[in-house]
Amino acid sequence: MKAITSFLAILALSAVTTFAADGDAPKKPEGDKGKPKMNPAEMLKRLDTDKDGKVSKAEFLASPNAKKDEAKATERFGKMDKNSDGSLTLEELTPKKKKDA
Repeated sequence: MKAITSFLAILALSAVTTFAADGDAPKKPEGDKGKPKMNPAEMLKRLDTDKDGKVSKAEFLASPNAKKDEAKATERFGKMDKNSDGSLTLEELTPKKKKDA
């Protein structure tokens, strides 16, 4: 009887530990679809086809994701182009960190 009780206690403890470890794992945002985010330097390197150090609107709209919905991509480009010079730099591609309240 002691053996069965010990076995069940160990089984319960291992189950609790497994679920607790899963609870500590970072959660992906719901709309993320499991794709890892590309860092800004990689994004610049991939989109900057003429290698001038910035991404023009034409380069941005030529990307596969932009071709899916050009209107949405045009709007996104406008929001990202903070200085309205018609191109995106590494600084503009890098998301700003939110200040702690």
